[in-house]
Amino acid sequence: MSQSVKYVGLDVHRDTIAVAVAVAEDGKRSEVREHGEISNTPAALTKLLGKLGGSGVALHVCYEAGPCGYGIQRQVTAAGHDCAVVAPSLIPRRPGDRIKTDRRDAVKLARLHRAGELTAVWVPDNAHEAMRDLVRARLAAVRSLRHARQQLSGFLLRHGHHYHRPAWTQMHRRWLSGLRFAEEAHHIVLEDCIATIDAAKERRDRLTVQIEKRLAWTLAPVVDALQALRGMALVAAATIVAELGDISRFSKAEQLMSYLGPVPSEDSSGKRRRQGGITKAGNGAARRMLIEAAWSYRFPARISREQLLRPFLTSSRGRHPADVLTVRGCSQMHQT
Repeated sequence: MSQSVKYVGLDVHRDTIAVAVAVAEDGKRSEVREHGEISNTPAALTKLLGKLGGSGVALHVCYEAGPCGYGIQRQVTAAGHDCAVVAPSLIPRRPGDRIKTDRRDAVKLARLHRAGELTAVWVPDNAHEAMRDLVRARLAAVRSLRHARQQLSGFLLRHGHHYHRPAWTQMHRRWLSGLRFAEEAHHIVLEDCIATIDAAKERRDRLTVQIEKRLAWTLAPVVDALQALRGMALVAAATIVAELGDISRFSKAEQLMSYLGPVPSEDSSGKRRRQGGITKAGNGAARRMLIEAAWSYRFPARISREQLLRPFLTSSRGRHPADVLTVRGCSQMHQT
């Protein structure tokens, strides 16, 4: 008895899912047909799988990666069917195709999935996805802090206040507290900008602590191994591992570099070969962390004061104050 294979394309939105089916039976490919639209709920998806599946029928489901996450993929896989989450940027597109609807997108996904022309993304488990969300929340906090600092610097520049030393230090903070303006409203703006910077900094530090506390997941040994490299601290290593996921899925180093995007772009034809800047394709967060680690690699290897005192200060409760002061004194001698 031959097995019928159905390729199901799903165009997923917040409330609805457009469905299309492409059937392949006995080596013959039938016309791709629309199956209608269902609600984006687990019950409606379960009913759809039961209607399309059955004895002697293999379902291969696909949908584009997007804001709806991996819930559909996990539900379809738990039901015993194959489900691929497709990279939207790698879907083949016709240059002259100017009409885009949900039904057309579902039909195109089903047809391309049957032809084997779609590229699936790596799907993390729940624990890894939670860690990646935490890392991305810290990256958002860093961007908010940078934006708040830029806003304050622009405000001071407009009013002729220049600080000719390294900014965002204790001395810079004391300099900010001593600024005077002719208008009271400008003082209000200054205090609001400083408060915004303090809140963003506290948010960043709070999320950094949470990352350190929640490193007990399957790829935590990889994070520890990466920190053996110079320029690679905890946050950078956790960000790279959380964004890359299972590195073993890359069979060659060229594939990993192509995914990260630090390889040069190229526009060659015939005997002419022209290379440009890096492609910046793939995961931007992991690429940024790698570049920051590369810049830090220029400096000589050393142990920071915080890393040196961390095992002592975390266990300093209940110890004699003289022991803690001795450790701090040794760290100062180590720095000099």
